[in-house]
Amino acid sequence: MSVGEGALSESYRGAFDGRLPPPARPALLIVDVVMAYLDPASPLYAGVESALASCGRLISAARNSGVPVIFTKVEYAAGGTDGGIFYRKVPALEAFQSGSPFGAFPPTIEPRPDELVITKKYASAFFGTVLASTLTAQAIDGVFICGFSTSGCVRATALDACQHGFLPFVVRDACGDRHPAPHDASLFDIQAKYGEVISELEALQLYKLGSI
Repeated sequence: MSVGEGALSESYRGAFDGRLPPPARPALLIVDVVMAYLDPASPLYAGVESALASCGRLISAARNSGVPVIFTKVEYAAGGTDGGIFYRKVPALEAFQSGSPFGAFPPTIEPRPDELVITKKYASAFFGTVLASTLTAQAIDGVFICGFSTSGCVRATALDACQHGFLPFVVRDACGDRHPAPHDASLFDIQAKYGEVISELEALQLYKLGSI
């Protein structure tokens, strides 16, 4: 740990040391793990292939344990007319116009026919979607959050999970960003204020608590 990192941790100690209990009935939430972040031809390419592999292992384990798996993707009408200010602010979101191959799921983690796929327009998987009501209807009390990007849609989703009353557990190995600095800063912020940041191994061990 560098001197700067030590000073940062020390400045948070005592005020942001809380810990959340593991969810009793979790779901695995795969946020925007689509080709836009995995295809070098995409303006959003982030070099996050290792996180994709982690997502694949978590999905397999969740299915085997009876933990529900929920996927999100982004899709806009032609010209981004339904994308609001978010679309205007981030020109690269053009990659998610309807019909674009960048919006497709990679073949290694294709959703099954019985798994929910939520289409969203903004960063959070909760904003303007049925996610919160779906989790409530299934008596799910927390989510293991994976996906792209850590500083964008993952962080926004973790924050909204907290605000909607669902325990947010972000799996660091299964998240990725285009640069380590915003990735690390976002995970630090989530751990300090909104949820728990855990490893892939910890997530796999906690699945046992939510087996159905």
